[in-house]
Amino acid sequence: MKSARYQRRFYRDWIKPSELYLTQVIAKETDVEILTNKPLDAKLAEEKIRRYRWEVENYITKDSRFLVSLKPLNVELNAPAIVKEMSKQTQKVNVGPMASVAGAIAEFLGKELLKHGYKEVIVENGGDIFLKVARVRKVGFYAGRSKTWDKLGLKIAPKDTPLGICTSSGTIGHSLSFGSADSVVILAKSATLADAVATATCNRVNSKADLQKALDFAKSIPGVSGAVIIMKNNLISWGRVEFAD
Repeated sequence: MKSARYQRRFYRDWIKPSELYLTQVIAKETDVEILTNKPLDAKLAEEKIRRYRWEVENYITKDSRFLVSLKPLNVELNAPAIVKEMSKQTQKVNVGPMASVAGAIAEFLGKELLKHGYKEVIVENGGDIFLKVARVRKVGFYAGRSKTWDKLGLKIAPKDTPLGICTSSGTIGHSLSFGSADSVVILAKSATLADAVATATCNRVNSKADLQKALDFAKSIPGVSGAVIIMKNNLISWGRVEFAD
């Protein structure tokens, strides 16, 4: 579950896009960075973000549990698509719907931009990413106290996209977590699912002894294609994960 408290995304200073246009879009507490193969229609992106936020916020006025629940919730049949998707994906891993909100906004916005003719789209929303790329791209890690992994990244091939890459941490940032992993990175076709699984997996890591069990949990979720868990100097991974220095 995300706090509204803003933290500067200092890791964005490290982004070096090649042949892509970079645009920051802020709508209320949502702060996204978007890379596209042609200049972005920032007004369109902001309108869509505001729409998704309004749909979630409006649903919360009808059912306040959607904001605070730490367990999955069923939602109304006529709920907005983004609310339904958050409910659907978090049901798979037994976390509250708001555990997937950042990934959901990134995914819904990214897919909307693809519909508008963008061929390459990368939407980064507080460490949760939706991307569709036409060439191999590198996605970096930030694991806080685990300096061993500062230069490590993932190679993402075009054939594996669209893809969601979402991160949860028990030691970095303001998101609620019941674990102590420095970084849990989940890859899945659905960024909404990846966000939910990252949270649920991170919750399972409180010591080095928990790493394999947490990885086995992530592996067990249909739709997950890869996982990386970092805790101090320990790293464990599985799936369609190709590391890049």
